[in-house]
Amino acid sequence: MRVLFTGFPGFIGARLLPRLLDLSPEEEFVCLVQDRFLDLARRELAAIEARHPAARGRMSIAVGDITRPGLALSGDDGARLRRELTGAHHLAAVYDLAVSRELGMKVNVEGTRNVLGFLAEAPRFERLHYVSTAYVSGTATGVFRESDLDVGQGFKNHYEETKFLAEVEVVRSGVPSAIYRPSVVVGDSRTGETGKFDGPYFTLAAMEKIPSPGVFLRVGSGKNPANLVPVDFVVEALARLSTQRERGTRTYHLTDPAPLSVIEVEKLFARALGKTFLYMPVPKRAAKAVFGLRPVQRHFGMPVESLDYFDHPLRFDTTEASRALAALGLECPRLPDYADRLVSFYRERRGTIRREAMV
Repeated sequence: MRVLFTGFPGFIGARLLPRLLDLSPEEEFVCLVQDRFLDLARRELAAIEARHPAARGRMSIAVGDITRPGLALSGDDGARLRRELTGAHHLAAVYDLAVSRELGMKVNVEGTRNVLGFLAEAPRFERLHYVSTAYVSGTATGVFRESDLDVGQGFKNHYEETKFLAEVEVVRSGVPSAIYRPSVVVGDSRTGETGKFDGPYFTLAAMEKIPSPGVFLRVGSGKNPANLVPVDFVVEALARLSTQRERGTRTYHLTDPAPLSVIEVEKLFARALGKTFLYMPVPKRAAKAVFGLRPVQRHFGMPVESLDYFDHPLRFDTTEASRALAALGLECPRLPDYADRLVSFYRERRGTIRREAMV
């Protein structure tokens, strides 16, 4: 059984692949890698083989590009892979709130369309595992269900819009699929390790620059949820759910079913940093005007697009995911149980971990 894998050697992909190798010993994985990431991918594969000797000979690299027809595979390589392909994990995307619409359309939408077109020509193909995002919900409010997709929502940025359009392509294709929608993915709940300091880490960076005791801006009421999930939970959920032999298309929200509010998260992070703040309420429009200024952005390193997530009244229903994960003995860790590890890793490694997307 041969499986196509995109999004390697990204942070989630590099952690998911070894778990899939462990759980599906009958499968071999072909990692589609852009030429400029080839050396990094080879190093990651060698590291996986060193940690998992049983994986040797079950992983290979195909140099290609999801943004090009046929995935830019050579004629012989493409034909052979189509003949042998039985499954696919499609993770490759631009994960960046500030992505331009042009780049988001090219990678997230056209890239997914090209992957689907390639799979449609594979006679033995059985199932696609597609990593979307909970934020296909866009500007929707209230409760967003796993069965929801197009509810007439707008979008806060081009990342949300293009991931929504990509998921629409998956659904319209009719390809048997499992669609996974993580919320904001943070570091490992056991070690704090992460591959990118973005999202809530911008809050940590801002807090470090403000004297304590001091004043920290609270965008809006602070009462709306901040849905964070640790990468180890996301990886294990992806790996275990992908081994379930189900038919048709299913969608899973890999989100925290009981998220803390934004102000609770901020207080948790401040406490882990050893800081004390008075939280001063500021309307979101005013906060965006201030953080939209280039000198402010340079000082705090926080993209203005992230502020839309500080005050959005939306919760994610997790009925399908909770049911399936409970049967596997999995549940989302609670942020208060691992926040100190996230902050410790941040303090130890800030300045050495990238902030930009891997594009």
